[in-house]
Order: sequence, then structure tokens, then C-alpha cells
Amino acid sequence: MVLSAWDSYMRTTIATILLNVLASSYSFGQAIAGGTPADAYQIKYFANLGSGDGAVNLSNGGFLGGLDPGGDICANVYVFAQDQQLVACCACPLTPNHLSTLSVHNDLISNTLTPAVPSAITVALVATQETGGQCNAAAISTNQLVSGLVAWGTTLHALPGGGYTVSETPFIQTPLGSGQFNKMTEYCAFIQAIGSGYGICNSCRSGAAGAQKQ
Repeated sequence: MVLSAWDSYMRTTIATILLNVLASSYSFGQAIAGGTPADAYQIKYFANLGSGDGAVNLSNGGFLGGLDPGGDICANVYVFAQDQQLVACCACPLTPNHLSTLSVHNDLISNTLTPAVPSAITVALVATQETGGQCNAAAISTNQLVSGLVAWGTTLHALPGGGYTVSETPFIQTPLGSGQFNKMTEYCAFIQAIGSGYGICNSCRSGAAGAQKQ
């Protein structure tokens, strides 16, 4: 997709406003009141995106029950570029034992808020209960955090002698603080409100996929 100079300028301006207006309002290092499930927040990196694709594979382990719709959860997805900017967000509904996939190229970085396409990203996942049968990464609360999300990612690694190899590893569970939670959800809401459609990653697809080299 070729961007006009005006389109590129507006996307860069929106991203700058997002960082400058919102970044000063967070208190980091604070735990979420009441605690969180250990697997509710998970992260993984994806590298060498100029040389091939990566994939995010998601499943619902059925913690809320093995039946639809009572056991459904949301995998809320937040995509950070190398410079720490949130460049895209979305949410994937997962029924119990469901398997869905996101392509890093086609779903996560094809429509970023900023015009530059990152060569590496960090993907953060937050597992929540559905709200009225819907998932929205910008409209979740801490009392919706839930166990049951299982995630893997494939990425390319440069070999010492040249070329690339593909690895698949699970996302890493990590503690979620209130500052990070508020940053992700409020930045995502900002993207939805004034991003003019940019920064919204595409939908999950059924099945699983691996990294593809160019």
C-alpha cells in the first residue's frame, strides 16, 4: 500500500499525540488490586520481519468450562514496535479448545498506526471474559482477567553462516501491573477513536500457521 504524504503525516502526528498526551498519566510498578491469574498476561517477541512472516497461534484451555458460550474467552492483542509504541491492537474470541492464528505480516503489522513498518515487534496478550458475547481490546477491566489462554509464536532467527531458521515457542507468562494494563487499553481506545482505521489489526483465522521465509 502506497501512502500519500498527507496520510503519512497524519498517521505520524496521531502517534505523537498518543505518546505525549497519554504517557505522563501512568504510575508504573503497581500491582493490580486483588491480583491477576498467572496466565492472564503473556508476551513474546517476533524478529527479522523483513525476511519473512511470523505467526501467533492461540487456544482456549477451557478454564471457564468446556462449553460454548459459557467457556468463551477473549485474547486481547497489543502490538508494540521496537521504539515501544503501541502500533496496533485487536481481540480474538476463543471458544473452548478453539485454535486460531494471526499472521504477523498480514494481521499485526499490515495496518499499523504509524506509517513505518517495524522489523521486529513485541506482542502482548491479555486474557479476559467476553462482555455481552463481544471482545474489544480497548474496553476491558481488570475484573475480567481470566485463566485459560494458551499461546505459541513462530519467528525467524538469523543463522551465523547466513540464512534463517524457524522456531516455535510458547508465550511467556509475566506479572501484569496496573500501569501497563491501563496503558495498553487506553492507547488502544485512542487508536480506535482517532486512528481513522489505522492501528486495528485483522481478525484471527481458524487453524494454526507457522513462520514463512521470503
